[in-house]
Amino acid sequence: MRSLRGQLLVAGPTLLDPNFHRTVVLVVEHDEDGAMGLVLNRPSPIPAEQAIPELTAALEPDDTLWVGGPVQSTSVVVLADFAGSALQSMSVRGDVGIVLPDTDLEAVGEEVRRARAFLGYAGWGPGQLDGELAGDDWIVADFLPDDAFTDDPEGLWGSVLARMGGRYVLLSTMPPDPSLN
Repeated sequence: MRSLRGQLLVAGPTLLDPNFHRTVVLVVEHDEDGAMGLVLNRPSPIPAEQAIPELTAALEPDDTLWVGGPVQSTSVVVLADFAGSALQSMSVRGDVGIVLPDTDLEAVGEEVRRARAFLGYAGWGPGQLDGELAGDDWIVADFLPDDAFTDDPEGLWGSVLARMGGRYVLLSTMPPDPSLN
């Protein structure tokens, strides 16, 4: 089994599940026990500073919470681009990682360049993601740190596909509902 930790899963055009249609998911863990990821392009209307005041120093003043996926949708997962290594974190790729649950959230702001808070996550049981990858559900792409902190969530799906080149460039221009074209 090849781990996809630190890679992106871009929803294929045939993946119509409303939880994942046109999503870009950062795989934060993938091993024989299953996989966990965060949907990077689904902002919620909930202001982050109201929901998690402890993160005010790490987040931008107008940041919202993001919908990380349908699993445990009331739990909060914090993804950060770390400037230092003092905080306990689970590295995903390079300086980007998950802030561990027992970390003092008020100290996060001093140790990160940028952070984003997600409600819930995407999860797969043992072998489940590998099975989905055998079909057309997901396209595996390289992760760039800016993907996790995009200012253009609606455009992320298309921009990741476009930078892959080749046959993906045409796919990147596909409208959300081709029947309306």
